[in-house]
Amino acid sequence: MIKSAGIIRRARTQWILAWIVILTIGLGWKFPLIGLTVPVVMLTGIIGGFFRGRWVCGNVCPRGGFFDRYMALISGDKQIPEFFRGMVFRWTLFAALMGFMGFRLMQNPSDINHWGSTFWMMCVVTTAVGVVLAIFVHPRTWCSFCPIGTVQNAVGGAKDPLLIDSAMCRECGICEGACPAGLEIVKYKAHGKLKDRDCIKCSECIDVCPCKALVWQHDRKVA
Repeated sequence: MIKSAGIIRRARTQWILAWIVILTIGLGWKFPLIGLTVPVVMLTGIIGGFFRGRWVCGNVCPRGGFFDRYMALISGDKQIPEFFRGMVFRWTLFAALMGFMGFRLMQNPSDINHWGSTFWMMCVVTTAVGVVLAIFVHPRTWCSFCPIGTVQNAVGGAKDPLLIDSAMCRECGICEGACPAGLEIVKYKAHGKLKDRDCIKCSECIDVCPCKALVWQHDRKVA
């Protein structure tokens, strides 16, 4: 199947942005200020969440790109455990990681290099966890409970939903096979839209749907 220009552009962007993760991890131990790219990415995701939910996660997140493009080459393709998607687990992890990060930062709050080192360490540890899960489970397992993704889910997960034309959908499941987040889509057919707030707005499902039964709400309004 020939991919659309938008999907090709997304892939190219991810291949490039993934190097932010690679360079940050590889050089941050020697040049701590590089670690400050981490809070920039975090803030970009949170701010973007208010407008289109997890769009940043699916399109311009460096680590998301790393998982989609590099880890997918060697990854397992198992179903992401529902436990990881549970909000109790996710918010507990959020509180633990943010609390630890705050504790570390306050140990030397006036030293910008200390801040860079702290963010670098957080990036290394969480990416390592994500890599292990990607290899043995699914490329984006980490993204199912990523703290910033959880915030995006909370502040804008219902914005610009994926619409499902129930008359055109034949429940083939091809869309679900293309979804990087491993979401179930077909089961929401009767609702007319995807209600999963963790949709990362990547448009991969729209691109592969043979019936053209899927469209973003903002595109429907324009039409």
